[in-house]
Amino acid sequence: MRKTYALAAVLLLIFSILPAVGAQCPCEGHTIVLKAPAVSRTPDGRLVGVATNFVITVAPGSGHVYLETWPLAEVDMQASARLATQIAGEVTGKDMSKYDVFIQVRADSPIIGGPSAGGTMTVGIIAALEGWKVRDDVMMTGMINPDGTIGPVGGILEKAAAAASVGAKLFLIPEGQRIQMVQESEEKNIGGIIQITTRTRKVDVAQYAKERWGLEVKEVSDIYDAVYYFTGHRLSKPQVPPNIRIDTAFLMDDAKKDYANTTAYYDLVLEKLKKSTVDYETYVTLKEALDQAKGILNSSKEALDEGMYYTALSKDFQARIIIRHVDWYMNVQSVQDVAELLNRVNAYINGTERYVSGMEIRGMTMLQAIAAAEERVEQAKDILQDAWKNFYNGDYWDAVGNAAYAYERADTARFWASLGERFAKGDAIERDELKDTARNYIDESSLIATYIESMYGDVVGSSLSDTIQKAEEYYDDGKYSAAIFTAMEARVRGEVFLDTLGIDNVTVLRDKLEQMKEAAKTAIGLAQMKGITPLLAMAYYEFAESYEKGNGIDDIQNAMIFYQYARESAGVFLLKINSSEVTWTNPMGSETVPSTTSSTKATGTKTPSTTSSTGVGITSVCGPGIIALFALLPLLRRRD
Repeated sequence: MRKTYALAAVLLLIFSILPAVGAQCPCEGHTIVLKAPAVSRTPDGRLVGVATNFVITVAPGSGHVYLETWPLAEVDMQASARLATQIAGEVTGKDMSKYDVFIQVRADSPIIGGPSAGGTMTVGIIAALEGWKVRDDVMMTGMINPDGTIGPVGGILEKAAAAASVGAKLFLIPEGQRIQMVQESEEKNIGGIIQITTRTRKVDVAQYAKERWGLEVKEVSDIYDAVYYFTGHRLSKPQVPPNIRIDTAFLMDDAKKDYANTTAYYDLVLEKLKKSTVDYETYVTLKEALDQAKGILNSSKEALDEGMYYTALSKDFQARIIIRHVDWYMNVQSVQDVAELLNRVNAYINGTERYVSGMEIRGMTMLQAIAAAEERVEQAKDILQDAWKNFYNGDYWDAVGNAAYAYERADTARFWASLGERFAKGDAIERDELKDTARNYIDESSLIATYIESMYGDVVGSSLSDTIQKAEEYYDDGKYSAAIFTAMEARVRGEVFLDTLGIDNVTVLRDKLEQMKEAAKTAIGLAQMKGITPLLAMAYYEFAESYEKGNGIDDIQNAMIFYQYARESAGVFLLKINSSEVTWTNPMGSETVPSTTSSTKATGTKTPSTTSSTGVGITSVCGPGIIALFALLPLLRRRD
């Protein structure tokens, strides 16, 4: 009992001194203090803006990142702090494995944190690294993306109010979020009956903030602009070639051959159906399916004629799933036939996996293609699992259909792997070197999903969380390429949701689409400057262009998603493949835990890698430190 009281007394002493110590201790470091707006939820469920204080210290060290929030944030900021540190090192050219970063976040009430402070943290770390002063009348909201762009967030109006309440003169917001859609409810008493009507109103945040508070609002596209507004210093921004060439001519021969083969397969199966003995109802169903495939093939031919070769390949892929479904369905005559079919597809997928995993990756361009192949292998395995579920439920039609889908998906994995071989050039790259990148993408995507749920509830269903869970499973199995691209899908869909929330005006959406298109083009140009042919990014860019031709809101949103895929894919391997070997301090004990595998990445610099630990705070970094723990649309776009 006496030991218990003694321990309690020690803990009470530690917690009593923590708020007063601050991140001011590093003798050779720099400390930056700046404010950032956040949102908090009132007892009645409303979101209100609150100002938060950030104290950011960067000192000589060994690559640690510490974060303390008080009160605890509703959404962990650790992933954003790690990414902010990495980006700060990238844009300043600093080796972050030689620094420790300490971030304290203070607010008057629990805040919904997460990604929206990523940009602010990045600015603070850069200013501390360079020893620059920051303006105390500037505030910003916006997440930091892996390529240094400022990503969309929620609660812009509430955050503007918070900025104005503490005397800010300039409020920086992500590019494209100046126009916000606000829902207003009105109650009317008509003959004793209460009628509630809801309407959506478009608000120009810049105009509103200027009129009401005299607050100037500016949109910023990347961390370079944000740093300038805060410090007056210009960081050297990578120069993109004025004429960026984006085409998929490297797929021309493949697309022509694929279209010819798929068309021949269609003709063969159509003739087979006509000669079959299936009953009238089955014939009609199968013929309608083939007619659908024919329509998709016509679209493929149009894309081929326009020089959109990846789009043509994707259309062929979609058509082939249907054609193979019809073909195989006519072949099965019994339950045993269906089971044998699924086993044959399983063997084909396993053979594909051995083929892809056995390839030596040489160079960054080949890495992209192999990553795409490995992701498609994992997708094929998942789809085949769905086929087996259909089988055991007695749904043999869908079992065969999913088997056809799984087979074709595995076939595209072989295609991307062979494409990678064509571009093989440079030193060998080990697959384990992707481990840190995968971990970061999963954490950041999870952060965005949690942030959206905290702000707006379960508005996107379980699709984001399910996708992130799948990425976690890939990661646990050592499938780091698949984990990266699966987490990337969740991240992109979350960003597009935040950027288009409540907007149904086609003109506004197209303006945002144009910004995303330009960002994707810039990312591709930067990759090309580094000697990389961003195969995936150029393919996705073209696919987005095919959707952009449509006039519906769904077409625009799909185009946005694929432009964002293009941007992310172009930059995902430009950051270092993994960090130098650093450690993070376990807040519950004295031991240190080695980080994940590390080596120098493509850019030749190093960044810290720390395991996520919610609410970790610092009390001292000059001696033995005391570390305390304070307690969109479902996506099934069948692309090649």
